[in-house]
Amino acid sequence: MKALLPVYCRPLGYVVLLIALFIPFILLMLGMVTDNNLLFYKECTKLLMMAGCLLIIFALSKDESRETERIRNSAVRNAIFLTFLFVFGGMLWRVIQGDVINVDTSSFLTFLIFNVLCVEFGLKKALVERFFKR
Repeated sequence: MKALLPVYCRPLGYVVLLIALFIPFILLMLGMVTDNNLLFYKECTKLLMMAGCLLIIFALSKDESRETERIRNSAVRNAIFLTFLFVFGGMLWRVIQGDVINVDTSSFLTFLIFNVLCVEFGLKKALVERFFKR
């Protein structure tokens, strides 16, 4: 999978993720979050997290190579597998609990987060392997 975005989108993705993590707490402390708009802020936070993850996944790395593309491909494969396990575990937990009201709606966000973690781990692993092969 080839990168679609320039190199600066990678740190920008992490900034977006940090903003998405802390903005709900800041808004809550300012008294802007109420029962009427909680769902709106929750969904906006999810969208910001998805945008940040996509920026990280599709950004070029500093030393982009064929190996980086291979790492991205294997990260997608691993993220699909981990997301399946996570969603299946959540479904199984809800069946055990007898919970018929709650439904998981953040599967895509979970996939993106697992994908970012797999890409980062793969890139760091390749860097360490290159360092110790020399």
